[in-house]
Amino acid sequence: MTDLFASLSVLFASVLLSETLRRTSARFFPGDFCRYLLEAASTFQLCTCTHELKLLGEAGQLGPQVGLTLTYAVTVIHLSTFRGASCNPSAALERVCRGSCSAGAAAALVAAQFAAAVAAQFAAAFVWSLELSDVHARHQRFGFRCYDPLGGTLLQAAAVELGCAFAVQAAALHVHKLGEQLRVHFVAAVITALVYTGGSISGAIFNPVLAFSVQFPCSGHTYLEYCFVYWLGPILGVASCILLFEKLIPFLSGKSTIGLDVPVVQKQKKTR
Repeated sequence: MTDLFASLSVLFASVLLSETLRRTSARFFPGDFCRYLLEAASTFQLCTCTHELKLLGEAGQLGPQVGLTLTYAVTVIHLSTFRGASCNPSAALERVCRGSCSAGAAAALVAAQFAAAVAAQFAAAFVWSLELSDVHARHQRFGFRCYDPLGGTLLQAAAVELGCAFAVQAAALHVHKLGEQLRVHFVAAVITALVYTGGSISGAIFNPVLAFSVQFPCSGHTYLEYCFVYWLGPILGVASCILLFEKLIPFLSGKSTIGLDVPVVQKQKKTR
């Protein structure tokens, strides 16, 4: 119980720090620079919280029900506080393809995301070094090492990441059909269901920058193999979803896709 309380305190502190950075950025840095700072702060929040939840899960401190409840609750908090940040390179690439963002601006957003992902690694290691709980202390004694995150073959893991990214993108494309108050909870429920379904095979990350922060430091596979699973899989999942729902289905039904844009959950864009 002490370990869980310590980890919940870390989650709360991460959200509080990130929210402070977002509010400060919005107040003192208007314009594009503010946009990059918001992206970095939200990505930092996503990665630090995931580091802590992953550590709890690997230490056996979370039963399935508690783990899924925490995943759902933290996801709702993320979606409600991100202020339009995507925290996902796939979203930046999607905007470039749609013509709503220049390649330079997208590259700057992705750079901000990866910088925040690296910062989250150092922040997590610093917090664990404080030994706020027995789980943190044990993790420090083993040098903060993590082991093979894949519970299946590379093809199986990549297929899971592709399928998860496809499902989340499909939810984002159709969430506008729901009432405003239900949108965040619907997307959070989809993400939680995907974590439950695919977590044992790939970890169900379906976000290239989050995987870079949380999974890439783990032993068991090369960086190139992790790129295949956690970068190529999600990008293909998002691309295939857009192709299906915005090109293929409208083409078969004779409907035009001109002017279509991705509906987003109010106050946020999808994550993970």
